[in-house]
Amino acid sequence: MERVRKASHAGSWYTNNARKLEEELDGWLRAAGLTKSPDVRAIIAPHAGYSYSGRCAAYAFGNIDPTNISRVFLLGPSHHYYTPKCALSRTTVYSTPIGDLPVDQEVIEELSATGKFEFMDHNVDEAEHSMEMHLPYLSKVFQGYNVKVVPILVGALSSENEAMYGQLLSKYVDDPKNFFSISSDFCHWGSRFSYTYYDKSHGAIHKSIEALDRLGMEIIESGDPDAFKQYLREYENTICGRHPISVLLHMLKHCSTKSKVGFVRYEQSSQCKSMRDSSVSYASAAAKIDAPGEEDKE
Repeated sequence: MERVRKASHAGSWYTNNARKLEEELDGWLRAAGLTKSPDVRAIIAPHAGYSYSGRCAAYAFGNIDPTNISRVFLLGPSHHYYTPKCALSRTTVYSTPIGDLPVDQEVIEELSATGKFEFMDHNVDEAEHSMEMHLPYLSKVFQGYNVKVVPILVGALSSENEAMYGQLLSKYVDDPKNFFSISSDFCHWGSRFSYTYYDKSHGAIHKSIEALDRLGMEIIESGDPDAFKQYLREYENTICGRHPISVLLHMLKHCSTKSKVGFVRYEQSSQCKSMRDSSVSYASAAAKIDAPGEEDKE
């Protein structure tokens, strides 16, 4: 029986007009001007409304070469529902205004059989935007290709659980038919987010936010999940996808395919100049297989 997750944020967070959505995505992907690479095995991309982060997200999705990929694991943080675990979808189809993406039932069953996952209710699935905001881009990039998705809602994981899920998923990274789309925004700054860290040595507030985000981005690029954990403890930066990112870092650490994360774009929704202002940061990255021989140089 078909169970469809409808595009619940279409018409508010992004347009539900298929033609207009295609045009927007095409325009952003063209503007990013990236060369698709089969060596890119995972991306980190934002999940805000497209008027805020659609352009930035293109710098992640534009790297994807769809030719050999048949499955996309989608890891997004949970904004409304509390769980200390990762949760799987009960649906069979994730719908978008520009084409539907079938959920890979076989892999869902495989993951469920480990006993480490729970299932999310349909209303939790549809209320969450972190994975949905990646779907139109995936639908666009994989147009004309047969691809299935494996949506994983990542709860408030302990460090031990981040490592456990990373290890568990690492075997899927080694299969070049699998791809990983990690959903996260970066710093949510301002009193409305209860976060107003400001290092005046950087000058304007938005410069301080950027320095803080870039420090986190550099640590993610280093591939060290413990260093990322330490950074979050020290600065408490409000990176909403910190758990999915940590799971990714553990996955890359444990799989035999050696990949390196590299950030390609950074933006802020607005430039904060006074303590009354607020902003959200967006960053796009691609995890690319290390060229053979690179390890020898280290």
